[in-house]
Amino acid sequence: MKLFCGNSNPCLAEDVANYLSIPLGKATVKRFADQEIFVELHENVRGQDVFVLQSSSYPANDHLMELLIMIDALRRSSARRITAVVPYFGYARQDRKPGPRTPISAKLVANLITQAGAHRVLTLDLHAGQIQGFFDIPTDNLYAVPVIARDIKMHYSLENVIVVSPDVGGVVRARSLAKRLNSLLAIVDKRRERPGESEVMNIIGDVTEKDCLLLDDIVDSGGTLCNAASALLQHGARSVTAYITHGVLSGNAIERITNSEMKELVITDSIMPTKAIKQAHNMRILPIADLIGEAIARTAAEQSVSSLFG
Repeated sequence: MKLFCGNSNPCLAEDVANYLSIPLGKATVKRFADQEIFVELHENVRGQDVFVLQSSSYPANDHLMELLIMIDALRRSSARRITAVVPYFGYARQDRKPGPRTPISAKLVANLITQAGAHRVLTLDLHAGQIQGFFDIPTDNLYAVPVIARDIKMHYSLENVIVVSPDVGGVVRARSLAKRLNSLLAIVDKRRERPGESEVMNIIGDVTEKDCLLLDDIVDSGGTLCNAASALLQHGARSVTAYITHGVLSGNAIERITNSEMKELVITDSIMPTKAIKQAHNMRILPIADLIGEAIARTAAEQSVSSLFG
């Protein structure tokens, strides 16, 4: 078994390699003067079970091309099996046609990874579970909930917590965490009554004097989380903490969150955290190398991956 990585998240790749007690594969991934990507493997992979860890995070297209070219290099180097480990699958939010004449980009990216030569895919908290069906190769979608639940038990008194979904679409994910914690569940129902007017936040469930734990898969601009936190506090919540799998945090999201009423934002390192995130007073990184490493080990040994979440 060998593990390689591109430039999207080398720190996570090193941590996964340490968990697996194997050295990280040696490869060059660089740019020509015109920004074309060049990949060269510096060790033999013939007949090997190879894993390539690469998130399609910012800059998404560059990191996606790195992944595709690395897969092609491995295929042409006679690797026995190639698994694309994509902790953050960046085009997952484009999983359907929201209007006429729009693409389904998640399906396109799935086709690209398959055609490049990957034999299977390992990813984490897909924005839409049905994207697994976009691939014509085996696809394992890992869940961060067990890691998040373990962290919550270390930092909170479970008698006073309530899990909150920031929107109706995230109820299934939030219910899964609430079940693990044996806690109550609340939902933020947001709606815009008229064009040009601000959204009205209604809270379904009693959050009075509770430590609210917002759970979602992606935080991008941070607007929804900050608004949800304000609404929960207005409804009597004692504190609001957000647990998010993928910290995209584009634009002025970090500034917005650091100035918000949230007690803390906890994100995994599926996307490599920036210096600003590490320095933010109310942000914390939750490592997921053990989860990904164990999934890789089980895949290599032809063992069950789903039993990780039983």
